[in-house]
Amino acid sequence: METEKRIRIPFDSFVLQAVVAELQPFVGGLLQEIRQPNDTDIVLSFYNRGVAGMFLISCHADFARAHFITKRVPNQIQPPMLCATLRARVDGSKLVEARQIEGDRIFQLCFEGSLGTFFLIVELMGKHSNIVFCDSDFRVLSAAKWVGRSKSRRPIQPNMAYELPPVMQGEGKTTSPFYRTLQSTDPNFNPSLINPIISPGNGAYPVSVSVLGLPEFARNSISIALEQHYALAIPSAIAESIRSLLLTQIHRAVLAKEVALDELEQARDAGGKAPQWQRFGELILAYGPSQPVGEAFMKAWDYDGTEVEIRLKPDMDFKANASEYFEKAKKAKGRMSMVADQIQRLSQQRSAMLGFIERVNLATRLEGLQALKEEASRLRWLNVQAIPTARKEDRPYEGHRVRELHGPSGYVILYGENAEANDYLTLRVARSNDYWLHVRGDTSAHVVIQTRNQPEKVQMDVLMFAAKVAVQNSRVKHSSYVSVDYTLRKYVRRQRGAAKGSVVYTHEKTLNIES
Repeated sequence: METEKRIRIPFDSFVLQAVVAELQPFVGGLLQEIRQPNDTDIVLSFYNRGVAGMFLISCHADFARAHFITKRVPNQIQPPMLCATLRARVDGSKLVEARQIEGDRIFQLCFEGSLGTFFLIVELMGKHSNIVFCDSDFRVLSAAKWVGRSKSRRPIQPNMAYELPPVMQGEGKTTSPFYRTLQSTDPNFNPSLINPIISPGNGAYPVSVSVLGLPEFARNSISIALEQHYALAIPSAIAESIRSLLLTQIHRAVLAKEVALDELEQARDAGGKAPQWQRFGELILAYGPSQPVGEAFMKAWDYDGTEVEIRLKPDMDFKANASEYFEKAKKAKGRMSMVADQIQRLSQQRSAMLGFIERVNLATRLEGLQALKEEASRLRWLNVQAIPTARKEDRPYEGHRVRELHGPSGYVILYGENAEANDYLTLRVARSNDYWLHVRGDTSAHVVIQTRNQPEKVQMDVLMFAAKVAVQNSRVKHSSYVSVDYTLRKYVRRQRGAAKGSVVYTHEKTLNIES
């Protein structure tokens, strides 16, 4: 099926010429009201000879434009400086002139009232668009965008003399490429015969564009055509911007989950070697006394009669080597249930994210995409840090044995594996509003919940998860009932002269964990 042709129709100097022509019936009328719904748009309400009109001026970087509108816009609660200055100087004044300058995308409105003569100069030039309010001597009183000397050779600053942008001289220099293309393509092109049209999805123009193969519909005025076009174009552009941002951030979050899953699967594989390490320890105790001291390997016969070769540390005796294997087996077994839970949790989160990506791709309306953005924010899927490409030795925690876990609701849980790691985690890594947990009255890992400086949002299921981590990494992990204290990191400190990992804390609350 043939796709509909798309060409962006610009708001160029020819469109502005048609808009300024529509302003002429209000010259001699009164400026009755000034509204500013956002930082880039103002709406001037004119009245002349029984006719009222609301005139929108926008210096938005992507949607700079000017035209009459039919729908009343809201006001900001606190009027910005431009709006306040206009109201103070020209509200109730007479519009005495509306003219386009040098045939370019600039026009000027002149007002006269009890306070004197004032000029509103509008520059509709893409990202350089601006709305500048001047006194009778063209001294700048206010502007939608202040421009400093460091950013432009033509700064816009209070009380400075206003200067027009450099106007390109020569025939055709102020017309757009679109205008010139239309002019050269249409043998009947006549810019003086204004018959406004709207081309759905492309834009609005004062004359027909059908010669370019674009669909079009006639409208009674260029303002009606422009209002109808931007009523669809702006929400559509916002929707696509939200879609693009969501997809980028969710894909990044999926990548983070996949990297974490890969590391957890490696930990699970290591945990699966626990029985082997246990046997190695037992075999070293059985065969060690008959082995020469200082060897790097030892040969022994496993329980099924097969010969195995066991790596040893030559600087340790057989008992110490056996103890090291027993300790490795013990730690691997202890982590297995936690690792399995993490793998299941992250796999579910990854699947949910992939499903969410499909929903984002299928969403067509701005409201739906905004709802999806709120959902992703609520699930803490946005602003996930990019995955570092650093080598293993460059990873965080400076070599300390600090472990990361992925808790409920996307929270990162950290804990130390020894006293030095605990000390580093608590005093160097944790931030003042992170939650800090420890088994009450006994030795355990220090556990930290990274709260992103919002501890009030941490739910009880996250605290319970972290408390169980503290219990599983303590001397009392086999007890049926263990109390775990939690407080904010800012209430935890190490006393002078105390050993590493030894701290005191206040403002604590207690969770009771049953195994």
